[in-house]
Amino acid sequence: MKKIHILIVAVLPLLFSACTDRFEEFNEDKKNPAQVSGESLFSNAQKELIDHVSSTNVNQNIFKLWAQYWTETTYTDEANYDLTTRNIADNNYRYYYRDALKDFLEAETIITATEYLNDASPKIKENKLMIIELLRAYAFQQLVDIFGAVPYTDALNAENVYPAYEAGDVIYKDLIKKVEDAVGRLDAGYDSYGSADLFYGGDVAKWIKFGNSLKIKLGITLSDYDPALAESTILSGVNGGAFASAGDNALFGYLSASPNFNPIYADVIASGRHDFIPANTIVDIMNGLEDPRRPAYFTLYEGEYKGGAYGYGAPYGSHSHIPDAISAPDFKGILFTYSEVLFYLAEAAARGFSLPSPAETYYNEAIQTSFEFWNTAGVEDYLAKEEVKYDQAKWKERIALQQWLSFYTRGLEGYTTWRRLDYPRLNIAQLIREESEIPTRFTFPVNEQTLNNANYKAASQLIGGDLLTTKIFWDKY
Repeated sequence: MKKIHILIVAVLPLLFSACTDRFEEFNEDKKNPAQVSGESLFSNAQKELIDHVSSTNVNQNIFKLWAQYWTETTYTDEANYDLTTRNIADNNYRYYYRDALKDFLEAETIITATEYLNDASPKIKENKLMIIELLRAYAFQQLVDIFGAVPYTDALNAENVYPAYEAGDVIYKDLIKKVEDAVGRLDAGYDSYGSADLFYGGDVAKWIKFGNSLKIKLGITLSDYDPALAESTILSGVNGGAFASAGDNALFGYLSASPNFNPIYADVIASGRHDFIPANTIVDIMNGLEDPRRPAYFTLYEGEYKGGAYGYGAPYGSHSHIPDAISAPDFKGILFTYSEVLFYLAEAAARGFSLPSPAETYYNEAIQTSFEFWNTAGVEDYLAKEEVKYDQAKWKERIALQQWLSFYTRGLEGYTTWRRLDYPRLNIAQLIREESEIPTRFTFPVNEQTLNNANYKAASQLIGGDLLTTKIFWDKY
């Protein structure tokens, strides 16, 4: 299996070093390790994860296209759901495992083995390890939401180059347990990574809120599959203390210089290409609502907001573009936000889960928080519109649409909203015939079919067939 072979190459020097001299361990200074520190690997893993989440590179992350936020101007293969020409599934899979998850594992291994004599308490090390656990859970949830089943228990084990796949629902249930355990073991009375933590600067209290918010995210995704587990998981997150304001957002501060600028800048500006424009799907919806966030999302073309026909060739010079603020090199990477949590709570309340506030309260605050994030005025008038005003009889449509709009630039989350709640209605790309042909997942990587064939076949059977239109386990309706 190609990805694991790559990992083995990275690990082999350590294995051979250990075998060469069994007594070398007695000369190792665990208080001052000569190899790269676990904290540095943790920082790198954070950046690898947010780079991939933020990217619009057509070779690895095409979810801004599949959510129909953007479309392509000339080469429309990816907007027409072609995964094979560029081996997109393979690349996506590899970036999660080889780059982010592998670095988290190595960071965990080194931090566990390192003695920190200057630390005031072993709680500091435990905080570091539990933060890794939370980010690993975040990454695995995304992998399940993309493929449906993935290697999990056997993943990243250099001694097992043919890892078995596990069912998505099994992984989800284990992730909930792991997140619950990690949150319970985090102690805000002690430090963690300090400046090596590129999201929260080592603030453990923020990570506790992140973990509780992640429980809400995991729970709401299970709502149609296992309502009882969904409700208990969401309530655990609420009662434990989830995000309480936009100040809790998990954002990554990109810089203005290479190689630390936002991947959107790399894809839209630094590439020198004009491959992407806003899709008519989102532009037409926002035009219909006279949504005040349009200037933050799109530029004007001849005095109007004009999106390209999704999945068709759309001349760059004849449409609205991605605005400078979003395509700026230092546009923040967005991992998880307060408005996202509020939309999940609005949905949970609309479903009848026992939450402290009604659905309308969460819904209105979610939209208001989205407006604030995009520095947009006019939210009161917007919430008063008949097409926007909360309506319990139409809760799924209203919440899904506004959640999808708020996720602009966050393709996977927007695509997942559509898959879970069936709104908004997406456009039909040029090379498909009807909405039922719009994919609901990535097919498994081609390399898995050739290098891990027995487990690939078992995984295909596990999910009901390795098809673009096979639904993820939580997509029940």
